[in-house]
Amino acid sequence: MASITIRNLDESIKQALRERAAQNGHSMEEEARLRLGQTELAESQPIKASASSANYDASLGDKRILLIIGGGIAAYKCLDLIRRLKERGAAVRVIMTPAASEFITPLSVGALSGDKVFSDLFDRDDEHDVGHIRLSREADIIVVAPATADLMAKMANGLANDLASTTLMATNKPVLIAPAMNTQMWNHRATRRNHQTLLSDGIHFIGPNSGEMAESNEAGFGRMAEPMEILGAVQAVLAENEGPKPLSGMRAIVTSGPTHEPIDPVRYIANRSSGKQGHAIAEALAQAGAEVILVSGPVNIPDPKGVEIIKVQTAREMQKIVETALPADIGVFVAAVADWRTVKSSDEKLKKKDGKGPSSLKLTENPDILKGIGHHKNRPKLVIGFAAETEHLEKHGKAKLKRKNADWIIANDVSPETGIMGGNQNTVHLISKEGVESWPKLSKQEVAERLVERMVAFFDVETIEI
Repeated sequence: MASITIRNLDESIKQALRERAAQNGHSMEEEARLRLGQTELAESQPIKASASSANYDASLGDKRILLIIGGGIAAYKCLDLIRRLKERGAAVRVIMTPAASEFITPLSVGALSGDKVFSDLFDRDDEHDVGHIRLSREADIIVVAPATADLMAKMANGLANDLASTTLMATNKPVLIAPAMNTQMWNHRATRRNHQTLLSDGIHFIGPNSGEMAESNEAGFGRMAEPMEILGAVQAVLAENEGPKPLSGMRAIVTSGPTHEPIDPVRYIANRSSGKQGHAIAEALAQAGAEVILVSGPVNIPDPKGVEIIKVQTAREMQKIVETALPADIGVFVAAVADWRTVKSSDEKLKKKDGKGPSSLKLTENPDILKGIGHHKNRPKLVIGFAAETEHLEKHGKAKLKRKNADWIIANDVSPETGIMGGNQNTVHLISKEGVESWPKLSKQEVAERLVERMVAFFDVETIEI
């Protein structure tokens, strides 16, 4: 068999070899051996620089990458990843977990990155200025490779007991992770749950790939992505975050969740709303470039990324915050506001009186936030309301559209058998003056994304008409 020294190859051929290796899940050496072993094919179809490498964009010169290296045997690949990032001009800082240092040395990592390697949350020199916050905020993107099952579990469950996990909790920048673990660990139910949680939290993934494991006679999904694959994913995430945002310069107000109207210190009137749909819409608007103010009633779900969130309890508090937030271009009123409240809530817990039946409650109507904004002098250009119904969706939705002076009403059937209240899926009907548009059953995230696409189209049409 022929032999070559890879470092002596022409750079364009090395780039093509890297890409082939990444596509096939091999190291460059493995790919070269396979290519050289196919003598006839190598002679008739020699390796050429691909079109993608010829037009390769090497402009990472103004980017700062924070690489968190986890404790897995795939950590050795990070040495090549650092070199590839540096070749493209990126500034690379590295956090190593204690377990990572069992596989590669901080000396090697520091020599390649050209910077100090960070590892200790309680380092006196680094933490005098809250180093984990500084590290998390100064980067343009955080890359976790290899992302072990332990690191994924910490991220998914909000644990922060070392420098790596604390930095990940403190960041407001995009995070890309490259999982690496045994196939059985990747397929374990706990890891699958953590994977889904991280996806819903907006974490980006590259891999894992399928192939041979470090252990003998073990194969399947769990191999860490190759350095060139991770590099491509870094560029894609950065491009996504820097690309054109169709709603840039616009301001949106979103209400979400229920309101709690107190009866006494321990009881309240409320609606069955999880806040999932409203929070998903707020995050989708932010991703489209809008400045988003989310006014949320009491919920038990994570805050969406990239939005200003103001938490309230009652309908009157929500109304006040919404009106204070005007003017705005977009108003999306998803919150399930309680229609009534007690005229006066008790300062003490209402006690049962044996033989005298239940205490009577005198109720009064809460403010109609959607109607108030629909007729407000600073009315947003686009006002969207939600109608949670159990019957006659279109009839009630059309009546609400007119009564509230809204542009669109998103009507959905919240009968108990639908599982929409508190669930992760929704079936909605967009009602406007032009008619009714029924959407298929979608996840609440997909409903949010589709609704934001419609908002973008609305403002594009408006711009053309002007």
